[in-house]
Amino acid sequence: MNATNFISFGTIALLALAPMPSVLAAAPDASANQAPTMKTTQPTLRPGMNRATFQSEDETLVGNLYLPTTYKAGDQLPTIVVTGAWTTVKEQMPAVYAQRLANRGFATFAFDFRYWGESGGTPRQYESPAAKVQDIKNALTFLKSLPAVDGDRIGGLGICASAGYMAKAVAEDANFKSFATVAAWLHDPESLQALFGKETVARRMSIGKAARQKFDRTGEVEYVPAYAQRDSSAAMSGDVSYYGSKERGVIPQWTNRFAVMSWHEWQQFNGVVIASRIKAPTLIVHSDGSALPNNARKFYTQLGGQKQLVWTNGQHLDFYDRDPQVATAVAAVATHFQKTLADSTASQK
Repeated sequence: MNATNFISFGTIALLALAPMPSVLAAAPDASANQAPTMKTTQPTLRPGMNRATFQSEDETLVGNLYLPTTYKAGDQLPTIVVTGAWTTVKEQMPAVYAQRLANRGFATFAFDFRYWGESGGTPRQYESPAAKVQDIKNALTFLKSLPAVDGDRIGGLGICASAGYMAKAVAEDANFKSFATVAAWLHDPESLQALFGKETVARRMSIGKAARQKFDRTGEVEYVPAYAQRDSSAAMSGDVSYYGSKERGVIPQWTNRFAVMSWHEWQQFNGVVIASRIKAPTLIVHSDGSALPNNARKFYTQLGGQKQLVWTNGQHLDFYDRDPQVATAVAAVATHFQKTLADSTASQK
């Protein structure tokens, strides 16, 4: 076998790679230069990044399982599912946090949701909260099958918009033992109208519903850019620098496209109301410069169980990939999960 092994077993596949640096390079196309395959009943896992596939509602999803450099066969580690901002893929902010938390002794898992990145499903670039919540639950089920994962010590970390999706998954699946958010985007009807205006919200609801009906009738998908600085029809416009920079969010794995039908479902999702249903210990890391700070405070207030609020400094996008914001968030998140998942996990960084 060469240095990259592809191991398949049942409907699950893992690709064990050499340990990755703290800043991840762009990954090659998954279909290129595939290594030989061999059958086994268990995956071969190695320190560093292990490529994985699993099934979610009849679609094949692709993810990366990060293991600490100290990992050895037989270890069962506390594990964190890491999810990122809307319209993004696993190689963006999820990889940043997954790698740094793996450096602190956790197993971490970042994956592409249905319709995004390397994962299957149509329509492409469809921002469906319902699908993403179910994918998170199915990712947890997959992780519980892996020998490196302690199935009784799994937590969820939601960054930006996926904080709401992760919150719903944690509220509905007791297998999540702990929860954390960083720079959470948690919208409700009132905040959407205050932020974008009633007319814009109503227009997006209308065009989103029409686009969904068109897709159901014809199979044709209407798209706009996910980000365009001067295009008000894009999902994001203005100075959203992360999505306009090749040094940051503009990577080969990301497609700058947004299915218009997403508006109808996404705007109806209410991330704030979920808080009262969450029983797992929860950490909120936020700042006045992050999205919807009043909603983050409201969410925290409505949490019924063990909770902690870390209010720090920094602009929203800086929490994706820039220090000191990422370093501050990772330190708080690692401490939270060490306490709530594994007191004995040694901090290595």
